[in-house]
Amino acid sequence: MPGRTRSLIWPSHPTLHAPLRHRKACRYESFVPDTLASFRLGLDATVAGQVSEAEHEIRLLNDEGGGALAPLSRLLLRTESIASSKLEGMQAGVRELARAEAKAEAGLTPGPTAREVLANIAAMVTAVDEAAQREEFGEAEILAIHRRLLEHTTRRRIAGTFRSVQNWLGGNDYTPCGADFVPPPPEEVAPLLRDLCAAIADETLPPLVQAALVHAQFETIHPFEDGNGRTGRALVHVVLRRRGIAPRFVPPISVVFANARERYIAGLTAFRGDDAGAWLADFATAMTAAARLARVYLARVQSLQGTWREQLRATAKPPRADAAAWLIIEHLPAHPVITAASAAAATGRAIPRVHEGLAQLVAAGVLLPLTSGRRNQMWEATGLLGMIGEVEEGLAGGGRATT
Repeated sequence: MPGRTRSLIWPSHPTLHAPLRHRKACRYESFVPDTLASFRLGLDATVAGQVSEAEHEIRLLNDEGGGALAPLSRLLLRTESIASSKLEGMQAGVRELARAEAKAEAGLTPGPTAREVLANIAAMVTAVDEAAQREEFGEAEILAIHRRLLEHTTRRRIAGTFRSVQNWLGGNDYTPCGADFVPPPPEEVAPLLRDLCAAIADETLPPLVQAALVHAQFETIHPFEDGNGRTGRALVHVVLRRRGIAPRFVPPISVVFANARERYIAGLTAFRGDDAGAWLADFATAMTAAARLARVYLARVQSLQGTWREQLRATAKPPRADAAAWLIIEHLPAHPVITAASAAAATGRAIPRVHEGLAQLVAAGVLLPLTSGRRNQMWEATGLLGMIGEVEEGLAGGGRATT
């Protein structure tokens, strides 16, 4: 992405609690990208082919996903959000996170790391199910995504607020001097964001190219003090949903990025170094891998649901066709660890019928009780968490998803 550098002075801070060299004034270079409106993109045949292949795979995912759409859609959103958090160094075990999610649904407070990852799921839902449906997508929608991301964390002070200070990547914690990358000064952020929002509304470019450029430009602007990566990756899915290419299922591209983190960062660096073609090629290849991974993932989950139904039918007294147990099976992909309250909310059935269904699923071996007392009971869907863990590591059907 073409742009200009601004040579700026970081003032001295004699009283700063830091090594002496970081208390002195120093010079640094801040990068201000050109607007997307002024950017002229030329795709060579190879990159154009990769873009076309990626868009084809996204459409296949959305055409062939089938099944109970809402639970499977949330399963992919959940997978994408967890991988996006992993890219920022936030990791929680598969079972730990699933149990924390069930606790949160029951009104309890999970641990801090799990709480941040769950907040990213909420932010992704805001992005895809709410912001992407707005007739006009602007700064308010970006702020809403960011607010959902940070409002329940230790950084709630900056939730939903664009930065008014200089930030930087790499280097030291005290000054931007010597940093790996210094985004635009705060006074440059507002006009660049207006241009970015206009680019989200513009449907001139192919959807995948638009998503790739919006994401890379957002990361270059880095408009928040924290949470830029997760918010920026959510914008990828905002574009794909608004363009109609991914109306039901999001390809979990963050899974691919998380398993090739250095290449992902190198691609963004290439974009800032005036090599948008290399970034687009990497982005398209990653999206193709993500869509194929998701198709295998959904097929495996639907096969597992079929196994659960067979187990339920094989019990001594199978439930009636309209019983809650069958509905719970439909919703388990979205709730790998489930509570009676979340099962009732998902199925719309009364608590007594839900408890009956849960007991029937336990008897069939579909659910495994995780608690012994009657308060805050939780059940795990057998076989699902292991599958989710494989996909969150970039595996499905024995193959690794790479760029």
